[in-house]
Amino acid sequence: MSSGKATASAPANIAFVKYWGARDPARALPLAPSISMTLERCRSRTTVVPLPASRAGDADEVLRRGPRGELEPAPERFAARVWRHLDALRDWAAGGEGAGAARPRFRVATENSFPAAAGLASSASGFAALATAVAAALGRDPLGDPGRGGLGRAELSSLARRSGSGSAARSVLGGYVEWPSEAAGGDDDDPRAAEIAPAAHWLLADVIALVEEAPKTVSSLDGHRLAPTSPHFARRLAELPGRLDEVRAAIRERDLGRLGPVLEEEAVELHLIAMTSRPPIFYWRPGTLAVLEEVRAVRAPGSGLAAWATMDAGANVHVVCPAEEAGEVAARLARLPEVRSVIEDRVGDGPALHDEHLI
Repeated sequence: MSSGKATASAPANIAFVKYWGARDPARALPLAPSISMTLERCRSRTTVVPLPASRAGDADEVLRRGPRGELEPAPERFAARVWRHLDALRDWAAGGEGAGAARPRFRVATENSFPAAAGLASSASGFAALATAVAAALGRDPLGDPGRGGLGRAELSSLARRSGSGSAARSVLGGYVEWPSEAAGGDDDDPRAAEIAPAAHWLLADVIALVEEAPKTVSSLDGHRLAPTSPHFARRLAELPGRLDEVRAAIRERDLGRLGPVLEEEAVELHLIAMTSRPPIFYWRPGTLAVLEEVRAVRAPGSGLAAWATMDAGANVHVVCPAEEAGEVAARLARLPEVRSVIEDRVGDGPALHDEHLI
């Protein structure tokens, strides 16, 4: 198998039906399916360089784009997650033979086009990009048709999930994505994602109101672990099958009036469970409430606009609207004093390979 330098980018995604709570958080094995929209502009770009065989015993090197715009050694906590994912990818490349097989080491460099660890799915985009780049560096075609020697998106979804980020399993596909999906194959111990509809099926925008750009104090992984301690968690699981059906139908019919109420119900319930976990987790900030109030005003009767809010585990708010209305919705949100900045994003096609490298 040939190997060489490879660079991939992968997008973040915004969950319509949330992945919150897992039967095995460390392996990202969910208790129920989730559905998301893949984004286009919020992306992670990662370059992977295999180190010479003579350095097989060395540690992987992890670089990250720093605040001054230069690549610098990544903080240990960030690097540790990358190392764990690289170990999982090495096991896959060795056919599950683990330490007894050849163990290539890598130099990894990564950057984001949006704030990291702020509830905007940077783990999803980052680990999806890492899985794609490593597969390419090891001589596999990560985005190709498996019938023609390519890896295939279902297996790439599995590789991204092995990072411990379930959302990464969705970011390797474009458009509207369900995870786990029976259509993708896999099993309970290897859940894989599949596309419900391509990006071109429904041109929705995601206008992201940033009210806090600093990393959140409680990680999503910790939130998953605590979710079952909430008295509302079991009730949510009971409601999910109906919500999943509603969202699938809304996507199929391109009906935002049908999708929107479920988006907001899911977002509020995720945070209700977080706030009632033991100990409780409070992701919202005053700016979060200000944006939610403005979204209701944006879609008030007579406004002519359709906009619905959702949030992942963080303070920032995603506002889903028709693509042609994104500029006006963004302008409304940008006028709020609590909003630091606005990102105009939209549904996108998923990961890509690039000839320009970070290192």
